[in-house]
Amino acid sequence: MTLVGTLGFCAGLLTSGAAVPQVYKTYKTRHARDISMWQLVMLSLGMLLWLIYGSMIGDLPLILANTFSIACYASLIAMKLRYDREDRGS
Repeated sequence: MTLVGTLGFCAGLLTSGAAVPQVYKTYKTRHARDISMWQLVMLSLGMLLWLIYGSMIGDLPLILANTFSIACYASLIAMKLRYDREDRGS
């Protein structure tokens, strides 16, 4: 693998991995009230565009990083919707 490819994979690992602690904490606490839905949606749409761009140019680090990130943020959106609804119902 080239230096550029290695750099891309490392960047993708760090930026995608940054979502994992929030997903874990939200899942464990069952609370998402302090998480902004707009931020989650805007970030997910931006990552979707990066995924499309990465697919169009055939850039594997972009494709893998954004696929993983979209999955993490989609789970956060789902938890936000569910836990916020549960908080209101209590």
